[in-house]
Amino acid sequence: MKTEKQNYAVPIFMMILLFGMISFVTNLAAPMGIVLKDQFGVSNFQGLLGNAANFIAYAVMGIPGGILLQRIGYKKTALLAIAVGFVGLGIQYLSGYASETTAFTVYLLGAFIAGFSMTLLNTVVNPMLNTLGGGGNKGNQLIQVGGSFNSVMATFTPAFVGILIGEATSAKITDVFPVLYIAMGVFATIFVVLFMVKIPEPGIEHASESMKNLMSGVMKYSHFVLGAVAIFVYVGVEVGVAGVLNLWLSDIPEVGKTIAGSVAGTYWALMLVGRLTGAALGSKISSKAMLTFASVLGLVLVLAAIFLPTTIQVGMPVLQRGATGALSFGLANVPINAMMLVLVGLSTSIMWGGIFNLAVEGLGKYLAAASGIFMTMVVGGGILPLIQGMVADMTSYITSYWVIVIALGYLLFYALIGSKVHKRADGK
Repeated sequence: MKTEKQNYAVPIFMMILLFGMISFVTNLAAPMGIVLKDQFGVSNFQGLLGNAANFIAYAVMGIPGGILLQRIGYKKTALLAIAVGFVGLGIQYLSGYASETTAFTVYLLGAFIAGFSMTLLNTVVNPMLNTLGGGGNKGNQLIQVGGSFNSVMATFTPAFVGILIGEATSAKITDVFPVLYIAMGVFATIFVVLFMVKIPEPGIEHASESMKNLMSGVMKYSHFVLGAVAIFVYVGVEVGVAGVLNLWLSDIPEVGKTIAGSVAGTYWALMLVGRLTGAALGSKISSKAMLTFASVLGLVLVLAAIFLPTTIQVGMPVLQRGATGALSFGLANVPINAMMLVLVGLSTSIMWGGIFNLAVEGLGKYLAAASGIFMTMVVGGGILPLIQGMVADMTSYITSYWVIVIALGYLLFYALIGSKVHKRADGK
């Protein structure tokens, strides 16, 4: 038995890498908006289309991904997802060599295909790590390790893109090729390793009822329906706060793209801090109280960012590029509004678990169907930032954060009122 567990060390490592790659590829889409704006001269709305394409794939593949998992198993689904991800990244790479008239469209296609991969990987990595760890506390520990690495990569990605594009007047897709090289190399390595090693398959329970009936049944729970909307809104807030912040700071000459990417990365770093804190306190604080606190905190911080004058500067510890082009880590002056938005990471970090727990309360046999719908609603991470980008084009970056205020207002409503469990119409 001891030897068998040792043999799982390599696939465990590969799964943790995949956990990180989900974040790496997903969080590449928003900072790429800066590159798209520079190279093609598009608006903020169009710059965020790549991010939208990545997340729209969740709406398309969320439920079919679960069905595919039941039909071909976890290992084959993981291999298929990795292959699709490699293709998606490869198409984004080719967009760097496409003509100016087609490059934008080619990149969006690549982002959409990469989104398919991320959807499938999200359905695989959690149960696979749990199984490889033998379930129980060890399995949960591995999932937490994977989640932490996911947050680390979310911190790294925008900062790395900021370093690569530097302070160039007009960044191009070719400038971020090193990011694509790393991602494709990791995907290729994981594919070969997983293909060669033998790993256990998590048990898949087949429901006695059809998926159609299960979907219909779960929609009779009002607290779940409102919770699904909350997931849509939450992911949009999580992505939009940092994504638009990066675009805004990159347009400020005194700040520049390198510092902007590092500031956006700090947002994701604070999400890691918040998740670790939330995990430590989760057994002592109810999901309702946690979501209420997070929503109020987020509202206070975003409203402060909207109303405080942008002329007030604060020092933030970030990566910056000196006059000679050399990178250094130290304090850089940014508008106080940016610091307030970065602190929102502490708020968004603990929202997913609270929403999920409140929304699935009392669902019983409908839990699997609910999870599939939740995965579909992750599309909010593409739609809400797109709306925010459109508002920024029409008004200003700071004004666009009223979209976030409305979204956080809904999450507060859900925590206080919408999450109350109601029985289905048939009373069962």
